[in-house]
Amino acid sequence: MTTFQNRDEAGRKLAEEVRSRLGPRGEDERRIVLGLPRGGVPVALPVAEAIDASLDVLVVRKLGAPGHEEYAMGAIASGGIEVVDESVLGRLGVEQDQLDRIVERERAELKRREQRFRGDRASPELGGATVVLVDDGIATGSTMQAALDAVRKAGAERIVIAVPLAPHDTVQRLERSADEVVCLTTPSPFFAVGQGYRDFPQVQDDEVAEMLQRSERA
Repeated sequence: MTTFQNRDEAGRKLAEEVRSRLGPRGEDERRIVLGLPRGGVPVALPVAEAIDASLDVLVVRKLGAPGHEEYAMGAIASGGIEVVDESVLGRLGVEQDQLDRIVERERAELKRREQRFRGDRASPELGGATVVLVDDGIATGSTMQAALDAVRKAGAERIVIAVPLAPHDTVQRLERSADEVVCLTTPSPFFAVGQGYRDFPQVQDDEVAEMLQRSERA
């Protein structure tokens, strides 16, 4: 079932719902929208514009299972956050040394992407802020959980997860950790994030960097 034409349309629809949920920005409230690169950034851009927030990225890397990289065993995020699904490790028979090698590889890629997207700009100060975490969709939720843990560790006052689509059970699980979850649709059966889009190309690093620069200029 296709729900959105592309990420831009999904972002505009999501922006309307997030703005409705959050209401006007308080006088002393700081709002920061963090897109999960790469696909979450084009969705996050209209959300940031709609709620009068700054836009930045939170780099999160999925820990793919050996030989089945698309299957998430967990995820890592900026700030030394690591989330691992022990039940998946046991079911797949993944040894600790295998996991350690995967984590080491993904941490190197995480560092590379942070440098590529942010350059010399410092990471945003999240302490006391309302932080909206945006992705183009959620499947298992391990990547978003790592992002949420990183933001919580950084001292955010309120954490809102905002996505166009996700499985119903994943949304319920994340609602136990976030202050609020905004999800436009929960397709069933759920196969992959791409099922919700008519046009779902891979987002390139250069596109992410350009969107962040555009937001900063604005």
